[in-house]
Amino acid sequence: MVRSDGGDSRFVALASEIVSAYVSHNHVQSLDLPKLISDVHDTIRGLCAAGRGPTAAKATPQEIRRSVTQDFLISFEDGKPYKTLRRHLTLRGLTPEAYRAKWGLAPDYPMTAQSYSEQRSQLARSLGLGQQRGKPAAPDPEPEPAPQPAGRRRSRSKEVA
Repeated sequence: MVRSDGGDSRFVALASEIVSAYVSHNHVQSLDLPKLISDVHDTIRGLCAAGRGPTAAKATPQEIRRSVTQDFLISFEDGKPYKTLRRHLTLRGLTPEAYRAKWGLAPDYPMTAQSYSEQRSQLARSLGLGQQRGKPAAPDPEPEPAPQPAGRRRSRSKEVA
């Protein structure tokens, strides 16, 4: 709530600064100056009062059920259908958690349409993503040389001296 003593004087000071900056760069008739000051002061008070007012209305359970379809999710921000809300929310400066809190949605409210999730899942499986890679087999032991028949000996090469 705005305090009548300090808060209102703060608005007057701010309004006078804004008006003086405007008047220093623009031509204003002296008869229009009181109305300009009054309009700026009212606008500042209105903006500050709107900042303290109630936030956006929470979505009703019926609206929440309607917003989730097989192929799309309807955004509460602009009412348009999207396959994924994450990209849309990022452009509006919201995180999924902030969006859910703003509209009173459950923590498990989906951010991606079900058909789109299934399509992406099938694509990932077809590419072999998410599968455990096989552990490399233990290296095969080196084969031992085959035993030579007992009757034959290997000849040594003659050494040259």
